[in-house]
Parts: sequence; structure tokens; C-alpha cells
Amino acid sequence: MPTKQHTVIDSPYGPLTLVAEDGVLSGLYMTEQRHRPPEETFGERDERPFGAAIDQLEAYFAGELKEFTLELRLNGTEFQRRVWDRLRHIPYGETRSYGQLADALGNPAASRAVGLANGRNPIGIIVPCHRVVGASGSLTGYGGGLDRKKRLLDFESGAALF
Repeated sequence: MPTKQHTVIDSPYGPLTLVAEDGVLSGLYMTEQRHRPPEETFGERDERPFGAAIDQLEAYFAGELKEFTLELRLNGTEFQRRVWDRLRHIPYGETRSYGQLADALGNPAASRAVGLANGRNPIGIIVPCHRVVGASGSLTGYGGGLDRKKRLLDFESGAALF
């Protein structure tokens, strides 16, 4: 059984809970996030495993970091992990549709499955599920709420500065 720790940091999008398993980042959750695990599964509160993650998140929110370089532990099915890996290839300030991600995975008919996997992403912001939009470019679904999704996309496009 992995050892878990967590900490909570402030962000322009509200408090973020960071979770580590055996010292490796395995979760980043917003308040009121859909599919957020119960607090009691986060382990003891301890900031020590999160130095690099906190530094990179602060640089991201300051507009100084466009690509995270953290070791991550993405717990999910093989298909979910493949989707989450593709998310990490969407460049800062750009978006992709669920259909484009399904195409990139070699299964154009899997856009709904991609959407479900996207919604279960355990490491929001760092694994940028907010960069996925509907086929028409519309904002659809986001575990952290559509308002946060719009704010993140506006921030990355330069439309909104904090």
C-alpha cells in the first residue's frame, strides 16, 4: 500500500489539494471538483513531497512556465493513461477537441470515451484537461467547473492576466 501525503495551496482558481503517493505527485484537486476522492484518502498533511510541484505551479500562475516537468503517478486504466498522456502533448495556449484526441489515439469513434477519461484526470492543470473543447470549440465539461475552465483558457491565451 503506497504512503500518501497531501497539502493545500492557494491559487488564482481557489485552493488546490496536492496528493503524493510514495513522494510522487498523484493528484491535484480543486474544491468542489467532480470525481474528487474523499479527503480521508489523501493521507497525512505534509508539504515536504511537493516542493517542485509548488514551485512549478507558482511559476505557471505567474505566466512564467508553459510546460510542467514533474514526475507523475497517473492511476487509472490503460486507456485513461493513454488519454492523459495525449493531454500532456497539447501545447500551452492551444486546445484540441475530444474527436481530435480520439483520432490521435487511433480510434476516431472514441470521442465519448476520451471525454469520460478526460473527466477522471487526477492531476488537473498539470495534465491540462482544461485544453479539451467540443468539436465546435465550445466549452464542454470540466471537473473543476466551466467557469474555471474558461478562466484557465483565457489565462493561457493571454486574454486574462492575474
